[in-house]
Amino acid sequence: MGASGSKTKAQPHTSPLFPVPPSPVSFFSGNDPSTTTRCDSAPPPPPAPPGGSGAAPPPPPPSDPSSQSLPLDDGAQKSTSSPEDDSIAKAAAAASAFINPGPYEQAPQDLKRLVMLDTHDGFRCDINKQLSPYMAVVHSFWLGTNMIPDGRKRTYTWLTQVADETSLYMARVDPEKLSVDGRIHKAILGGVAMAKLQIGVSQDGQADQCLLDVDVNGPSWSANMKYGSMGGGLVYGCAFHQGITPKLSMGGEGMYVSANGNMISSYMLKFSMPASGDPVDDRVTKSPGPPGAPGPEPTSSTFLAQLSPGGPSGLPLTLNYKRVVTPGRVTLGAELACDPLSLASNVILGAEFKFSRSKLQVTMDGNAKIQSVLETKLGKEPGQPSLNLCAELDHLKDEMKFGYGLSIDG
Repeated sequence: MGASGSKTKAQPHTSPLFPVPPSPVSFFSGNDPSTTTRCDSAPPPPPAPPGGSGAAPPPPPPSDPSSQSLPLDDGAQKSTSSPEDDSIAKAAAAASAFINPGPYEQAPQDLKRLVMLDTHDGFRCDINKQLSPYMAVVHSFWLGTNMIPDGRKRTYTWLTQVADETSLYMARVDPEKLSVDGRIHKAILGGVAMAKLQIGVSQDGQADQCLLDVDVNGPSWSANMKYGSMGGGLVYGCAFHQGITPKLSMGGEGMYVSANGNMISSYMLKFSMPASGDPVDDRVTKSPGPPGAPGPEPTSSTFLAQLSPGGPSGLPLTLNYKRVVTPGRVTLGAELACDPLSLASNVILGAEFKFSRSKLQVTMDGNAKIQSVLETKLGKEPGQPSLNLCAELDHLKDEMKFGYGLSIDG
């Protein structure tokens, strides 16, 4: 009996069929403080899974929920960055906010093209021939016109151009007038500056000129310096265009002509702002033009004020306005030229309408003179000939002028 009783007591501990994990709370442990449970203490860890006596039990949950780490939002992440990182980010944002406004002489061109149309009489024909990826030749004919200053009724010019990524060479020859005009553009200083040389010679020598321009571009400004000979005397000039903000720029230009002792100066202020308008058509945004061409200009309003004391027009103050109503479709423009002292003024209103294969421009000034130009493609494929129709009607002078032109790409 004693031997059998000892075997019966040892059997539950040695049998592998019924593994029983030890309980953290035992009624047979007596008053052992390590196994005594208190109501205000943290709950004990869960028992180890059966058969996994070698695996470590998971850690107990924290007693204070506020001590758990929570994911930081964007503001908290930014607050943890160092002051040096913040200063670098602010400097990068400020540097990217300013853009180069471009040369001073090109700033008003985008606004003035809406109110100054190239109308002509007679027939014009331009034949363009691409001889190589870098060289092109243009033959220009103008027949039946009364707009040539020397009284000729027709003219022919031959133009050739060679260009690559960093330079441009262009020459234009008028065989009847025996005149040659040439231009050379060359990027210097690693593309920071652009040197431009303009030369014009003729048989009589009255319009001979040689002018050297140097354009220097900075992160937010553009400067120009010029020196040469024009009208039988030396010419000195400089211009500066500064971008104040991405929407505001201002600049000035000065030139001295020693042949007549004239000092010509002008000052300009340009401001652009976004405006609400019609949504852009999907056909315009998806196919704005050939690959690499810029997309349609967004809906915006642009103001330009230019002061030219002693200018040739006699109206020193000029105000221009441009409104993009529908991007890639409708653009409106206006110009007011006035003299604040004599109160003389002139106003011109213009509009431009772009269609799938044509463009219409119309202007009307304060003297009821109306101008219109229609350009249209004669085919759907790229490189097709384009037809140009223009007209000018002056009601006060009772004068009318009509012309048409043809441009052929070879």
